[in-house]
Amino acid sequence: MLDFNTKKGFICDMDGVIYHGNQILPGVREFIQWLQDNRKGYLFLTNNSGLTPLELHNKLLRMGMEVPPEHFYTSALATAAFLKDQKPGCSAYVIGEAGLLNALYDAGIVMNDVDPDYVVVGEAKSYSLETLTVATNLVMKGAKLIGANSDVSGPIEKGIAPACGALTAPIELATGRKAYFCGKPNPLMMRTGLNILGCHSAEAVMVGDRMDTDVISGLESGMSTVLVLSGISTRDTLNEYAYRPSAVLDGVGDIVKLAKESQK
Repeated sequence: MLDFNTKKGFICDMDGVIYHGNQILPGVREFIQWLQDNRKGYLFLTNNSGLTPLELHNKLLRMGMEVPPEHFYTSALATAAFLKDQKPGCSAYVIGEAGLLNALYDAGIVMNDVDPDYVVVGEAKSYSLETLTVATNLVMKGAKLIGANSDVSGPIEKGIAPACGALTAPIELATGRKAYFCGKPNPLMMRTGLNILGCHSAEAVMVGDRMDTDVISGLESGMSTVLVLSGISTRDTLNEYAYRPSAVLDGVGDIVKLAKESQK
């Protein structure tokens, strides 16, 4: 049995783990309070590239929870860090929201819709046939295709919504070029998360609602893993994969219950 009391760091997904859209999930308040009361290192690591850490802070604040901005790390930040490392001062044509655009600007990446080094795709309300056509032709001219994350869908209050992997797919199909995805399960993002926490992988837990991004990224990084059933996965989902999480729980509130029970 996984002993949560002995773990020093917790890396948690957000969509389907902490909230659905603007709806907080059961047990989340107790979980965050437990993390803070027990001085656990924690980081909310989200593949959603649309929001900045400050916007995520404000989103949880509206739901009645105080989590400082430094406790958030997004696929947008991972994408910006990757491009800055690969080609400092590069340019990009970007399909995305404020979270991705701000991260790229902060990394010194210039916006360019004529002859960019990269085409970068994230979640975007501005996604259209027009932007798709521009992106496709820029890739055909030599721009490298980058996706903020490979998720094809994400949970919302009334079902699911297409995510970055699905939005990048038409460009891949039209050009015959494969995108490089910077978010989970890319180990670069997980390694950064552990570095931010100052925590060894053996001392950390990855908590998420997806087997194909959250659990596999934690597993391959040497962390204990928890699959929660509050998002996109069900118990039947486990049968689709050859690997298993360390624990399967209904939601993050169960982490608190198990931690307290093990202390009795």
